[in-house]
Amino acid sequence: MIEEIHIRDLGIITDARLPLEPGFSVLTGETGAGKTMVVTALGMLLGARSDASSVRNGAKSALAEAVIRLPHGHRALELAEEAGGTAEDIDEQTSELLLARTVNASGRSRAHVGGCSAPIGTLSQIGQTLVAVHGQSDQLRLKSAAEQRHSLDLYAGEELANLLEKYRENYERYRAAAAELKEVRENSRARALEAQTLQGALEEISAVNPQAGEEEELKAEMVKLMNVEALRIASATASAALSGSEYSTGDEQSVMSLLDASRSALQAQADADEELASLAARVNELLILATDISSDLSSYMASLDVEGPERLAQVQTRRAQLATLTRKYGADIAEVLEWAEESRARLETLVDDPQRQETLETELVQLRKVLGAQAEELTALRRAAAQKLADAVSEELTALAMPNASLVVEVAEAEKFSVHGRDTVTFMLAPHRTAVPRPLGKGASGGELSRVMLALEVVLAEVDPVPTFIFDEVDSGVGGKAAIEIGRRLAMLARHVQVLVVTHLPQVAAFADQHILVLKNDDASLSKVKVLSEEERVVELARMLSGHDQSESAREHARELLAAGREVPQGR
Repeated sequence: MIEEIHIRDLGIITDARLPLEPGFSVLTGETGAGKTMVVTALGMLLGARSDASSVRNGAKSALAEAVIRLPHGHRALELAEEAGGTAEDIDEQTSELLLARTVNASGRSRAHVGGCSAPIGTLSQIGQTLVAVHGQSDQLRLKSAAEQRHSLDLYAGEELANLLEKYRENYERYRAAAAELKEVRENSRARALEAQTLQGALEEISAVNPQAGEEEELKAEMVKLMNVEALRIASATASAALSGSEYSTGDEQSVMSLLDASRSALQAQADADEELASLAARVNELLILATDISSDLSSYMASLDVEGPERLAQVQTRRAQLATLTRKYGADIAEVLEWAEESRARLETLVDDPQRQETLETELVQLRKVLGAQAEELTALRRAAAQKLADAVSEELTALAMPNASLVVEVAEAEKFSVHGRDTVTFMLAPHRTAVPRPLGKGASGGELSRVMLALEVVLAEVDPVPTFIFDEVDSGVGGKAAIEIGRRLAMLARHVQVLVVTHLPQVAAFADQHILVLKNDDASLSKVKVLSEEERVVELARMLSGHDQSESAREHARELLAAGREVPQGR
């Protein structure tokens, strides 16, 4: 929902903030006070084309801002994040998103989403998920066939939703099988060439038989083999220091001989002192460790004699084979092995199978039958829902001073299957009993069209709402009882969503939860916005009723209207 709208230097409004509550808010004021500037500001925030003439005379630019509160996971928050914007978390369930739009006096426009500059188109995308505007010249929320079908499907309920999900699974299988059959029929030569190329590559890889991690192991071994003489000298020197050399004269002392002498000296007096005995044991441990290391060095030197130039040549040859593979099929052996696995799977689909085309053709025939049967069921469910929706909306139209008008929801069969079935859905209006139904938006006045949309939104409110609805002059051309019914239905709609209405009828305004007044100064050059208290509402309704807010009879009538406005029956 919209928490607040901030308008600066737009039309005759210098600086105004509209705090909005959940439910039904009404906007009133004298003609020329600037009520339509609120709708204009919202249009700016929804991505409407900028108009330099809307900038207040003498101002450099006009600004429209809105603070939107949304539940986590809402599509608008995802779009804002994709645009680089951020929303502020209010609690564990909701976040606040700031939208802003400026238009300078030359007509140039800038948009900001979540504190980040964004294209105007992003505002439009976000706006479509947040607000639906219904006015004299605004586009319809349900203007496209796709949106009308979507709303009808939601209205039809769970049975259609479950069937549509099953249909779509079969439809995707049908599309995949049809694409594969087309490829089998049209690309046999290219497939054969690709298969031959893959087969040759896989045979080359199999002949080398690379192993994961082999490159690193071979590199380490090659470094060792290239330094074998230095390694032999180092190990021999270390061995001689530990245990003596076969070439020693006997006068040279080794680590092990020194440790043995130390151990013997200590053990000779070990019985005389426990601490000395402990030290003798530790020296013995050193002697054992030195003996083990000496043995390991002997084994290591023996292995160096085995790993001669022949092994170095083998390692270099193997590394060259692996390098050939990595030049062709991947940056390293891991990527080569991954490519080989994917290519084997691809090769299986490319190898000509004489029965594959026949199998696909049979599968497609069967899927067409299943899709046809499911599409017929979808059509039947949609037509039943269409009649129910048309009757409900037509009933609403009767209460909205359009007793002879009716909504017609046409469900026609298309030539081809689509992901939605084989139906095209069209919402049409018949203004009177003998009129030929025409698509919404054609053949109806702005006021009539607004009432039709109100009737539709009331009926669809529980299944297909957007967070906020804006109605501008929905009560155009009506009064009396019809105006009261319009107000009542707006209040019913506000049970499910936030509703903001620009009106000149007190009968409508009396049903609002919040009353906002747009005031202009004496010379009509500037306007301000004010949220009315209960008694101030009485005064404003009296002005709307009689033109004189001091009339006691008008005020009494206003109080009666407010009392009636609180008695809204439960919705559909």
